[in-house]
Amino acid sequence: MVQAYDHRAADVRINPANPHRPAQAVPATDEQRKDPSWSPTPQYWVSANTDEARWAVAFKDVTAPTNIRSMIAAVIPSQAAGNTLPLLLPQQVANQTSLRHLAALTANLNAIIYDYLARQKVQGQHLNWYIVEQLPVLPPSRYEEIRFGAKTAAEIVREAVLELSYTAHDMAPFAKDLGHVDASGEPKPPFVWDAERRLRLRAKLDALFFHLYGLTDRDDIRYIYSCFPIVERQETAAYGRYRTRDLCLAWMNALDAGQPDAQVEA
Repeated sequence: MVQAYDHRAADVRINPANPHRPAQAVPATDEQRKDPSWSPTPQYWVSANTDEARWAVAFKDVTAPTNIRSMIAAVIPSQAAGNTLPLLLPQQVANQTSLRHLAALTANLNAIIYDYLARQKVQGQHLNWYIVEQLPVLPPSRYEEIRFGAKTAAEIVREAVLELSYTAHDMAPFAKDLGHVDASGEPKPPFVWDAERRLRLRAKLDALFFHLYGLTDRDDIRYIYSCFPIVERQETAAYGRYRTRDLCLAWMNALDAGQPDAQVEA
């Protein structure tokens, strides 16, 4: 039901003729995702009064180093999740600063450089806690230390994660915690689902995290992208080239020039 930055990736359909695996995913369409009131239908439900969390960061436990991507994380509008969707929560009492750090962690987990590192550790079909605990994530201070022109990395990440994650009304608490509110303090409307825009934002974040991890050699970046052959095949079939790689390299140049809001083409 979850994909990167997407808590509405699929419905669950029950097939009673398959007793060993009755629950099957039914992928959401872009038209469904464009409706901010649409929510996927799960297999199980919990009482609303038992789920008091405003939102959480979740990642998919079931994975493999040969999948299209190995680490897939998303902000979800609750803490109601099964055991194969582990949750990441702030250790201290949640405040706006800690919640923004948690949102930045979502971007870190979904960055292609982090996924490349995860693939060096994942040997089976599970992204176990002990593996996640060993992988290198950026400290919160890193986002404030690094600037690209007039913006800090923290500002760029917050804007992108907010737009990628806040596509439905049920994520309004997340938007509010990130300060995306109107003059009355109420959350602004969700962002419209736009597949092209999302592709570009994710490439921008990939470029940003290459900078934050200190990896700026273009040949090294091309090599990391080559380690995701399914992505390359799908994008070459759709666009005639490895588009996210090319967009990322264009964003690397824009960030180097201190232009985080430039219009890049690839």
